Amino acid sequence: MPKNENYSSNFQDKKNNHNPNIATILSLIFAGLGQLYNKRFLKGLILILLEVSFIITCADFINLGLWGIRTLGTMPGVDHSIFLLVYGLISLILIVFAIIFYVLNVKDARKQAKLIAQGWKAPSIRESIKIAYDKSFVYLLTIPGFVLLIFSVLLPLLFAVSLAFTNYDLYNSPPKNLLDWVGFENFGKLITAPLWKDTFVSVFAWTIMWTLVATTFQIVLGLFLALLANDSRIKFKKVIRTILILPWAVPGFVSILIFAAMFNNEFGTINRDIIIPLFGGEGIPWLSDPFYTRIVLILIQTWLGYPFVFALFSGVLQSVSKDWYEAAEVDGATRWQKFKNITLPHVLFATAPLLIIQYTTNFNNFNVIYLFNEGGPAVQGQNAGGTDILISWVYKLTFETNNYSMAAAISLIIGILISIFAILQFRRTSSFKQEGKI
Repeated sequence: MPKNENYSSNFQDKKNNHNPNIATILSLIFAGLGQLYNKRFLKGLILILLEVSFIITCADFINLGLWGIRTLGTMPGVDHSIFLLVYGLISLILIVFAIIFYVLNVKDARKQAKLIAQGWKAPSIRESIKIAYDKSFVYLLTIPGFVLLIFSVLLPLLFAVSLAFTNYDLYNSPPKNLLDWVGFENFGKLITAPLWKDTFVSVFAWTIMWTLVATTFQIVLGLFLALLANDSRIKFKKVIRTILILPWAVPGFVSILIFAAMFNNEFGTINRDIIIPLFGGEGIPWLSDPFYTRIVLILIQTWLGYPFVFALFSGVLQSVSKDWYEAAEVDGATRWQKFKNITLPHVLFATAPLLIIQYTTNFNNFNVIYLFNEGGPAVQGQNAGGTDILISWVYKLTFETNNYSMAAAISLIIGILISIFAILQFRRTSSFKQEGKI
């Protein structure tokens, strides 16, 4: 239904007794009745047909879905709680669609009833179709994609969030067992239960440290190398840039597996060919001591991440006007002052959103953590490894111990943290502001 129509040429001089309240009540009783009262017969019949079709097609499914999401089943071995949960979520989405449809229907009927009461004359069917097509064409193109987005993105997200409030685990899996709603019990375990509390605090602290240190290192290294490669005194810039970008050309998982072999405690080349010949002993326990494993992981991520930042900064530095540096030299500015007041602000202004994405990506950087040492080594008194971050811990809870509800609860915490961080940083970043308002 078009929200706005061109009524200016359809008003009559005299008002009539057409009652908008009647149109509103009829539309509330059944979609389309208000339009029939307004003598918009084609629109009214279409709305009536849509509501009848919706009731016939979806009524039983919605009834089953609402019962399923409320109870999650009543007969073990017969009712499947997961299926019922999905049916319930789909039913809620359909109900939201129906409510939006009804609200638009009522608003349309009441608005046109008011216009008719003021003397407006409805256009002919041909004119109505033309107006509707002109006003609704853009919605006809976007609505299918929007609906697909809801069922492909929003529905899985709602399902994952819902699991966080159930008791779905290895020992309580449908269809043999029924799930139950447990409220915030899973989140309470992360705070009160000793095993979960100790693990969550340790993993969360390492995740924050990993994100900040590894990402900052790759950004600083990328910026440093970009400044060197962009220096006018450096020769063979193209060769240097090609060499520095090479780590980006190798698939990440290949590099990680190679590093895992190089740092192996027993046969790795780092211990066998470097550490032991130079310092003696049995080498450094790269994979069995969490401290050394974390250091190696940070170095590996710095190696893997700096080429992108280097390429990004190199492109931005090319756009910095040389006139600014010449003017700064005339004013007697030092190299540090030129970097601090010209180079760095320009680079950060142009790249801040992408740098924020680097932090949020590393917060959930599963590949490096899992491929290098599967989140190990094991830590006594915890159900996560010494280098597990939140996302790799979620993976283990899901696929190794089948503790789906706790994995969903931690995933919800991850999503909230990343969303808050991203929103706050994007709001503080100048890159999305108009230049004249900076």
